[in-house]
Amino acid sequence: QVQLVESGGGLVQAGGSLRLSCAASGRTFGTDAMGWFRQAPGKEREFVAGIGLIPAYAESVKGRFTISRDNAKNTVYLQMNSLKPEDSAVYYCARRALNMDMVVDVPEGYRYWGQGTQVTVSS
Repeated sequence: QVQLVESGGGLVQAGGSLRLSCAASGRTFGTDAMGWFRQAPGKEREFVAGIGLIPAYAESVKGRFTISRDNAKNTVYLQMNSLKPEDSAVYYCARRALNMDMVVDVPEGYRYWGQGTQVTVSS
């Protein structure tokens, strides 16, 4: 059984940075695509970034966020710079099913989910 555990969320001022981590257990990464999504109160869960063979980003975070993975540690990271109040949300790590290495930008494309970590950006 795959388990994902996020960490690194918190409260930061606008313009600041945070790095989120997602540690996976139960099965090694391989090239399985991983994604970060976020959900703000009253809004749908939205794609932020993903990485399989190559990374992909939502337009709203391009140039500010960087996704990376360390397969030796079974961990994926999301470096978030130049944070804005509109980036505030619960951030979720997700993993696609076995051997699916293409990033997709919809939640339905991911089988496994973490519990989420809160990111709050104050103005």
